[in-house]
Amino acid sequence: MRFVPLAAAGLAVLALAACTAGKEAGPSLGSQPKASNTAPAALPAATIELWHGFSADSEVKAFTDAIAGFNQKYPQIKVKLVKGVQDEQITQAVRGGHPPDVASSFTTDSVATWCKSGVFQDLTPVIKQDGIDLSIFPKVVTDYTQFEGKRCVMPLLTDAYGLYYNKALMKGNQPPKTLSELTKLAKELTVRNPDGTIKVAGFIPSGQYYENTAGHWSAMVGAKWTNSDGTSAIGSDPAWKTLLTWQKDLIDWYGYANLEKFRKSLGEEFSAKNPFYENKVAMAIDGEWRVAMLANEAPKIDYGTAPMPVADDKPDLYGSGFTAGTVIGVPKGAKNPEAAWALVKYLTTDTKALVTLSNAIRNVPTTTGSLQSPDLKKDEHFQTFLDVFANPQTSTIPAHVNSPFNQEALQGFITSWEKGSVKDLDSGLKGVDKLINDKLKLSGG
Repeated sequence: MRFVPLAAAGLAVLALAACTAGKEAGPSLGSQPKASNTAPAALPAATIELWHGFSADSEVKAFTDAIAGFNQKYPQIKVKLVKGVQDEQITQAVRGGHPPDVASSFTTDSVATWCKSGVFQDLTPVIKQDGIDLSIFPKVVTDYTQFEGKRCVMPLLTDAYGLYYNKALMKGNQPPKTLSELTKLAKELTVRNPDGTIKVAGFIPSGQYYENTAGHWSAMVGAKWTNSDGTSAIGSDPAWKTLLTWQKDLIDWYGYANLEKFRKSLGEEFSAKNPFYENKVAMAIDGEWRVAMLANEAPKIDYGTAPMPVADDKPDLYGSGFTAGTVIGVPKGAKNPEAAWALVKYLTTDTKALVTLSNAIRNVPTTTGSLQSPDLKKDEHFQTFLDVFANPQTSTIPAHVNSPFNQEALQGFITSWEKGSVKDLDSGLKGVDKLINDKLKLSGG
């Protein structure tokens, strides 16, 4: 899966916020008498476009292979794939009255605004009409595909996060289950040069390091993002203070300047110079896609995977984690909405289609049937992430009209906090609340 930087996602949401109803280029989904739960032949012949963000040849081939099954069921419907499409392109196409029939996105950050503004059509009527039982999806994905009762997208593969550990560097230790165990082990496994600089880090606690985002970390302590009215809960939920106190204590042990010098010397995350590949980091938080990357780019690394460590006072969270993934739906104004819905329904509920995509792209499939399929390629490394995703306590960032802004506000605060620029954690977190809530007022939330 490819990842949209928060700044880019923020631009997309700003564009969405500016989006008005857009021009109608076709009938609304569900307005036609023939629905996709009738015999496949009942749908008229059509050529539909599916826009997606994947760009690698293997990813595009995976879509082609998955759609082959759809073509067998609906031979009269031809599907044209358009790769490498970003959220803002979808938004502009809807605004201009020339949307694709189907569009997918890597990020869940735009779902709330898409649903609220009508950029994507509400799927609730056709889900009910076709008798789709949403219990085939874990609750966490049904949460991130709707906003305020409007389900405007469906889940299509997902990411799950866990702990990767280098067995050679672990010195016989088992992976930590709690934050205190992580701290103890990180210190034991860290190797310093004669001058005190870091040679090997047991664990890098910097919020500026690769997948160490506030969103991914929030699952380790069960932190709450928002209150029921959409206002920020960051300053009032003690879990955030627990998380950041743990983080700062470990950073101070390393020495902020020393840790930053080491971090900046490391190779890029998505490159052959990733420090985990080069035996420079013993433990790291990462997504399930890293399993395939390690097999291709660093096959000699002897490693293991485990759920992320959790807060010491919340041991019941162990085994869960963070998830967010690809979403897909029918944009407003799609010229062939019924055929489009048939494709969305097939890709998101058909076990064979999901397994085909997961096996090729190496993301987690999103239905219970596909998770349990004997055709799903899995080993002990990948199984960790299947289990994390299926855990009922696995969480995500809740849908919010200002989701990218909220994350950027907290991530910016964490950067200041870890370098020692924040003297009072409680007041600092309340300041994050104010930023988020002021933005919410401006957005009319």
